[in-house]
Amino acid sequence: MREPPPPTLLVLAAGMGSRYGGLKQLDPMGPHGETVLDYSVRDALRAGFGRVVFVIREEFAEAFERGVVDRFRGRVAVDCVFQRLDDLPGGMVPAEGRTKPWGTAHAVLAARAAIDTSFAVINADDFYGRDAYAVAARQLASFADEAHDGMAMIGYPLVNTLSEHGRVNRGVCRVDDAGVLTGVEEFGGIAREEDGVIRGEGLDGVRRALEDDALVSMNFWLFGPACFHWMEAAFLRFLQSCPDPLRSECYLPTVVDQRIAETGARCPVLRTDGRWFGVTYPEDKPAVVAAIRALVDAGGYPDDPDRPAPPAR
Repeated sequence: MREPPPPTLLVLAAGMGSRYGGLKQLDPMGPHGETVLDYSVRDALRAGFGRVVFVIREEFAEAFERGVVDRFRGRVAVDCVFQRLDDLPGGMVPAEGRTKPWGTAHAVLAARAAIDTSFAVINADDFYGRDAYAVAARQLASFADEAHDGMAMIGYPLVNTLSEHGRVNRGVCRVDDAGVLTGVEEFGGIAREEDGVIRGEGLDGVRRALEDDALVSMNFWLFGPACFHWMEAAFLRFLQSCPDPLRSECYLPTVVDQRIAETGARCPVLRTDGRWFGVTYPEDKPAVVAAIRALVDAGGYPDDPDRPAPPAR
């Protein structure tokens, strides 16, 4: 029996991070100038991923190739695809004056001609931790058949995604007894308050207590090779009923929710107990640098970036 191909890591890197003020993907975070992406690719390779595809904006292709892609050549197969405003299905064309990207679902679809394996989707500027990639690789092995159109999601305990520097917004997952996603409830202004309880504000404006252990989505998604068919159909429906042709976006969690509602498809939520780190504002950077330094000091990553990582257990 033929060995299934290793999964692909699809990295969403088209966003420039306007609140951060620069190309976050190029910002050094590790003790030897490593970027968050260096750690993401290292962890993915260690878990068994065989290829990396970056979704980028065409106007930043040269800088991205030079600053990011060249770091990985010779270590892993690397490709870049462009998220273009006019790359639309069904003969659709963007409204005159549209400059805003179409959202994360469209970013994933930008790679539809470049990926024929199972794959994971991550944000370029988020640190997901080694365990998340190991969990993802195990699940993606079951998605390897070319006709597989399944999906899954990596979930983090809410407490492992809080910021010490302010309140955060998170999608809190509702799951059934089998650990399958039934919905995502958005909460804003999440923080641990003076009484020690984590609270956040729901879409109804009511502030509620949230469990430390509640699983949240940090946009680490897993898909089978055939998922592009239903994803493209969902995006076409979005375009045909777009409420604001100049600004509306189609998000990956939205098309997943629609898939579940319309077909009864299953989306397992796979728990990781690793820490997630993100950089939204410049003030977040010192905390991420310190957290990565602590992981290096604990032996989780080599202090010398040219030395191999510890073997997987």
